[in-house]
Amino acid sequence: MKKIIYLLLFVALATFNSCSVSLNGASVPPEMKSVTINYFENNAPLVVPYLAQQFTEALKTRIRNQTSLNVVQNDGNGIFEGRITGYDVKPVTYTDNRATTGNGTNRLTITIAVKFTNNINPKLSFEESFSRSREFPLSGASFQSLEPNLIRDINLMVQMLRMRRFYLLMLYSTQMANWYTSF
Repeated sequence: MKKIIYLLLFVALATFNSCSVSLNGASVPPEMKSVTINYFENNAPLVVPYLAQQFTEALKTRIRNQTSLNVVQNDGNGIFEGRITGYDVKPVTYTDNRATTGNGTNRLTITIAVKFTNNINPKLSFEESFSRSREFPLSGASFQSLEPNLIRDINLMVQMLRMRRFYLLMLYSTQMANWYTSF
């Protein structure tokens, strides 16, 4: 009886060990070998001079590090393009100036419009706007000293959303192709 229980336990562990769900583990279809990432222009009403370049380069780095795709200058199998459409700093909370705990919180919001063109399977192309925010205290350091780290954090959040969308589309494409060929 103990042998049967151990055998069932082993089979269950082996089964659960082989099951996993991962967005980063989604495979890019083998026919998609390259991607072109065009410069993301900054069309926001409030322009930070280095934001567009930093965002574009960070996206290239993320694609290189997290996918098997080659980033090419022109004629990629997929094309990322877009623009920064919003850069906004607004107060979120206020406190009394006489309070000893600070003066409240501000929120930096960056909005980026992204278009992905899939030159292999145009049905998997998408156009979407991503917006992410980060709050920071009004007291203490100046906004100018906090701004680079806030921008970096928001860039990472937006890129994670975009990469998740990209991976889901690639996974869907692969699964649908496998489903159709099984008939």
